[in-house]
Amino acid sequence: QEGTKVPSRRKQNTSIVTSDLLHKNLLKSEQKNWNNISPTYKAMTKRIKEKLEELHNMYTLNSRSPRMRFGENVYFEENGCIFLAKADDGEENAKILFSVEDLGFSDAFIQRIRISPDQRYMAISLKSENSEKATCIIMKLDNLPVVEKVIPSVFSFEWAANDVLYYTTQKNLKCQNVFMTTFTYQKHTKLVYTEQDARFFVDLYCTKDRHFLTINSNSKTTSEVWLVDCRHPFESPALVQARSPGVIYHIEHRKDQLYILTTYGEPAEYKLMKAPVTSSGKENWQLVYALEKKTKLVDFEMFSDDCIIFLKNAGHLYLNVISFVSHSVQSIKLPTWACEFELESHPEHTTSTCYFQLSSPVHPPKRFAYSFKENNLIEQAVQEVPIITNCHTTRLLAKSKDETLVPITVFHNKNSKELHRRPLLVHVYGAYGIDLNMSFKEEKLMLIEEGWILAYCHVRGGGEQGLGWHRDGCQHNKLKGLHDLRACITLLHQVGFSQPKHTALAAASAGGVLAGALCNTDPALIRAMVLQAPFVDVLNTMMKTHLPLTIEEQEEWGNPLEDEKCMKYIKSYCPYQNIKPQCYPSVFITAYENDERVPLRGILQYVQKLRKAALDHASRTSKKGNWIPNIILDVQANGSHCDSSWEHSLNE
Repeated sequence: QEGTKVPSRRKQNTSIVTSDLLHKNLLKSEQKNWNNISPTYKAMTKRIKEKLEELHNMYTLNSRSPRMRFGENVYFEENGCIFLAKADDGEENAKILFSVEDLGFSDAFIQRIRISPDQRYMAISLKSENSEKATCIIMKLDNLPVVEKVIPSVFSFEWAANDVLYYTTQKNLKCQNVFMTTFTYQKHTKLVYTEQDARFFVDLYCTKDRHFLTINSNSKTTSEVWLVDCRHPFESPALVQARSPGVIYHIEHRKDQLYILTTYGEPAEYKLMKAPVTSSGKENWQLVYALEKKTKLVDFEMFSDDCIIFLKNAGHLYLNVISFVSHSVQSIKLPTWACEFELESHPEHTTSTCYFQLSSPVHPPKRFAYSFKENNLIEQAVQEVPIITNCHTTRLLAKSKDETLVPITVFHNKNSKELHRRPLLVHVYGAYGIDLNMSFKEEKLMLIEEGWILAYCHVRGGGEQGLGWHRDGCQHNKLKGLHDLRACITLLHQVGFSQPKHTALAAASAGGVLAGALCNTDPALIRAMVLQAPFVDVLNTMMKTHLPLTIEEQEEWGNPLEDEKCMKYIKSYCPYQNIKPQCYPSVFITAYENDERVPLRGILQYVQKLRKAALDHASRTSKKGNWIPNIILDVQANGSHCDSSWEHSLNE
């Protein structure tokens, strides 16, 4: 009608344009700042880089990539090349099948390899460092391997039969579709499964005996599994157990029984159960093995007559062997220095030996084997790696605000005198039920050699003491992780490990929440903070449902859009929301321009606000010799949120 006002979209568009312009200007100003500051560190950077390269050549270059054995054939990947060797012929006679460069992907690395049961095809995924998307390439392994098919944006894939491949596609960090594709006879591709719930993420797995391919749909707290019978790969998938809120489960198979690793039943921790394939509903699940209290299930591997469960309890790693023949359970404590564990690939479930690697932040990976026949652990002396003997490992327990005991793992040089004067680097994560990363890093060993103390705080929200440890530190319990971190650092200083003026705090990704929160509440506990792609603006991020991860992340942080109590709670600890004029520690942040997980915008605003607060405080209290912290942001044009190659991490 005439005279009716039409709401203007121009205002809305103008605010978006203004916001983008502000973002670009902020980014330019930070890049300029970095270009001015970085030359100051040139000499130190050169020295550190040379030292790290020397350590890398000494320790890591010797470590082997995983071997995949199929009968007499052994496949492995090295430096972007796929090799084939005969099991009893020695790897020096291995032949190169193809390389990443042959395929025209010179800047990519191989992420995953799957070989078809008859070894006629090999599927590999290639990923570049600047993206989280991978490309799947299927090679036909004739005398001269040829590319059979290229599938973009693939996350996981498994062979259901000799020429039938199932795969999931990834879009906006989500995997919700499963496809099946065939290569011989009538070549075709069809959609097999679609997940409708945005909180769920779909991936694929083959049971060890290759009887079933499993379609696993998991949220942070709930799961549902569908089975594809590999003898009939074209039949529709069969549901094991409909999703039930709070129940997580994973499937293995042996002799017509499904072995189910699940949180079903009390207590809500992992336990091993079993049920017949023909009646797989949870009312038929029978208990096989339950974990002890405060125990973390690290990994689980099925063999024809046994299964091996790797556990973590009070910071120590254990290997439990469950025999399905004698119905016995044997527990073996792994070496006390070991903090991290990685299982090697065992494509043949009938093998009599289980291979794995143990490491710690300061111990390079060492290969071990467990023999079912001999019933013992064998250390594999594959290469002569110098043993690190001058590093001492200590495990402490800090009493948190609510009296909960929080584990800390400490490494220091045995020859260091006056530990209270030594610099200390504290690590924290505390989210998603994920353990603090304690795998070997050259820079950690370098710090030990230079007299530093390294401390790893296993606070609530992480997974170090089982699923309850995570539940106790997520959503409306997030502050418990902060109390834990404060208690850990305080205890370290009390027992004589360094002091606040020599203490730095390091965190990455979601670890930035607790590190940033401590920086606001207890800045006097630390002198410096180092963050990598940190999540520092929880409130604003969780209010934006258009971002790819917001919906599924609600199970970790809560939903402030629908719950005012939750909004107030997030506001009480969110690093960005709680910056105030005070004496802050120095801060160094690395961020990635194309990070899909942690928006750069939030980090830029955090740095700007933090710098202003520090300057405000300094101007108000202009005492002689007043300390103004360095707040530095390095925005990398390349790289992504996940782990990067050795070369890239070295430069960083």
